[in-house]
Amino acid sequence: MAYNESEALPTQVKILIAGGFGVGKTTFVGAASEIEPLSTEELITSASVGIDDLGGVEGKTTTTVALDFGRITIDRHGIVLYLFGTPGQRRFWFLWNELSAGALGAVVLADTRRLEECFEAVDFFENRGIRFLVAVNEFDGAFRYDPEEVRAALELHPDVPIVLCDARDRASAISTLRALILHLLATAPSASV
Repeated sequence: MAYNESEALPTQVKILIAGGFGVGKTTFVGAASEIEPLSTEELITSASVGIDDLGGVEGKTTTTVALDFGRITIDRHGIVLYLFGTPGQRRFWFLWNELSAGALGAVVLADTRRLEECFEAVDFFENRGIRFLVAVNEFDGAFRYDPEEVRAALELHPDVPIVLCDARDRASAISTLRALILHLLATAPSASV
């Protein structure tokens, strides 16, 4: 993390985009990134049968096997967010520890059709003290829930923001990232002088 000498805010920030398999992490990074995103998407093959749960995402043909990476300059002050999308399949979760090193915050994407897919991501960040928000990716055809219903279902602390987003839409992804930055600023430990 790099700091601007005249400001207490970092100018380069590592942010994780996390959640379960098929919740839209790769799509979110691609929509938000101002550069061509790096993606480690590979075809789902018959070798994953019995290993990966495709329930609810039967039409999915690719999966992230390491990470997604993108970058976005978030405001006129030059704050650059480096976006690291985590793999969603359980067999790749060992990478989360490495990817989370140095991260200032995270977006946990949730799919209300399969809300249980984000429980472990929420637990991961809570257990490591990494501040996060939950972004409900509003998939076409999915029932719409009030954010407080999602909070209750996930048993989230009242201080954890919940936003609604469309991971395919650049403006929506950027709005989600701004909400995370505002949350990080509002909950930052006081700087000692």
